[in-house]
Amino acid sequence: MSLLALLFALVCERGLTHLLRLREPRWLDRYCDWASRTFGARGGTGQALAVIVTIALPVLPVAAVSWALRSQLLGLPQFAFAVFLLLVSFGPRDLKDEVEEYVAALQSGDRDEAARRAKALLESDAAGDTAGARDAVEEAIFVQANNRIFGVIFWFLLIGAAGAWLFRVSDMLRRRAAFECARRGAPPAGDAFSTALAHAHGVLAWVPARLAALTYALAGSFEDAVGNWKVAVGSASRGVLGRAEDLLARVGRASLQPSLAAVPAAEVDVATVRGAWRIVERSVWIWLAVIAALVLAGTAA
Repeated sequence: MSLLALLFALVCERGLTHLLRLREPRWLDRYCDWASRTFGARGGTGQALAVIVTIALPVLPVAAVSWALRSQLLGLPQFAFAVFLLLVSFGPRDLKDEVEEYVAALQSGDRDEAARRAKALLESDAAGDTAGARDAVEEAIFVQANNRIFGVIFWFLLIGAAGAWLFRVSDMLRRRAAFECARRGAPPAGDAFSTALAHAHGVLAWVPARLAALTYALAGSFEDAVGNWKVAVGSASRGVLGRAEDLLARVGRASLQPSLAAVPAAEVDVATVRGAWRIVERSVWIWLAVIAALVLAGTAA
């Protein structure tokens, strides 16, 4: 049933979310701001407990509904609920749409629009020089694919609809907290509540990030990707989330680079972004193939 719900959600995802615009629940912004004001002054164990409660509260109703529907009408209501939660959880916006919008801005020569689209992918301003912006956006695609797709799939398969929503909530809360720090001009690392939310999301992203990085290697240049995996393991990135994002960025870029060797200089920016998305798309198919094989093996056993 989980595999069918996942496949159905991925098939429907391209069209339905454009119509429903479900992926950016603004009420979570207000909720995160309230939690930050309420729990932000705590420290140590109290801070960790506050973050767990902050993430858990929006997830508990979803878990309760999913549990209540499990034995109703042969599980069909639970199936529909799972598909709905997956459609909500893949996001907050469609990653392919954001990539295409960025490419369109590059091709039209609209630098301001390209910078705006890059900022949405990076969750911050792009680097000033062209090569720096290109590298940053390329890395962001590989990182965002884990935040928006692979992490959701992993936790959905592990604990169902509540798992998908848990991962999405943790990502949206840490994004909101980081945005508020940037708005105030304060570094996220200096805000204890924002740092704790990022750490919680990093813990949830730890396993799917490594599975996604492995899939990037399989979908592209395996030898180059593995070489950069070793570099990422030895890097000094701060925090569990920082290390996961560094791994995704390094392995993703390395899996793609050999295919760009013959690309003309004038086309490198567009080719880089499109190539990164192709790696992500192939990785999604690899995940689905592996999940299907595991389900079939379990059924046969």
